[in-house]
Amino acid sequence: MTPIAPHIEAFLRENLVHQRGASQHTCDSYAYSFQLLFEFAAARRKVAPSALALEQLDAELISAFLEYLEDERKNAAETRNVRLAAIKSFFHYLEHRQPAALEQIRRVLAIPFKKTNTRLVPYLLREEVQALLDAPDPATREGIRDRAILHLAICAGLRVSELTD
Repeated sequence: MTPIAPHIEAFLRENLVHQRGASQHTCDSYAYSFQLLFEFAAARRKVAPSALALEQLDAELISAFLEYLEDERKNAAETRNVRLAAIKSFFHYLEHRQPAALEQIRRVLAIPFKKTNTRLVPYLLREEVQALLDAPDPATREGIRDRAILHLAICAGLRVSELTD
């Protein structure tokens, strides 16, 4: 039996942070996803979370976990898909480190994401854009700067992070 703890620690601390450059928010989301998964798996397998082995995290258990998220925890399909994305990312990481578990990994990676309704991106009406552009005071230097920044962001469709970069 292959202990899961060293692999999950290396994935969260090394792979996500240093190799993939994931944000702190992403790392926290992944860590919480695994916390939920390990608590569920430990209860199902009747072992302590720290004693879980890689072989115990098979596709059937992960599918049951995803059903538990929706049925018991009342998570939306979008949240279920976020948890599944974290799990699949970890199993992709394991592909290169645990070749003996490739069949198990392949089955987990084959679990499909659930279809969700795609939402249209909201947009501002012409009057709302004008009100936004008129908000800075054009009589001050900062007002002129702020209006130029807003105009650039609106015309180019920039997000705030793109604008500040």
